[in-house]
Amino acid sequence: MSYVENNLLPNEEITYRAHLHRIIYLYPACALIAAVLLGLLGGGWIAAAVLAFIGAVLCIPPWIRSLSSEFAITNKRVLIKVGLIRRHSLELLLSKVEGIGVDQGILGRILGYGTITVSGVGGTREAFRMISDPLEFRRQVQASLAL
Repeated sequence: MSYVENNLLPNEEITYRAHLHRIIYLYPACALIAAVLLGLLGGGWIAAAVLAFIGAVLCIPPWIRSLSSEFAITNKRVLIKVGLIRRHSLELLLSKVEGIGVDQGILGRILGYGTITVSGVGGTREAFRMISDPLEFRRQVQASLAL
């Protein structure tokens, strides 16, 4: 069971889940593409294999980051958990949410990822990067607040 499901309150239901965007695999993908090009263009199969191995190893941290990150909106709270060994979590009642800020650069707008900043009553302000479809996350929080 996931962190969110294990920490649901009585009569609390998950209404929306968000995930990290695939952009977190950008550097490993570039290394793997470079390995393929190196092998095809005659740069040596040993060098290509070493570069492919490096690309595969570089895939491990983003994969772990993706598996260990959860972003959920319930009918009562916003729940966010990131990290495997060093866990960082935010559980904020919907009534305590002041706002959800979205920051997207040009590439983020094109590819559909960005940073969400959750602001709560009392000065709580947490930013979470590389969220897939951050505008939908904000819209879902606002829709839950309207209920």
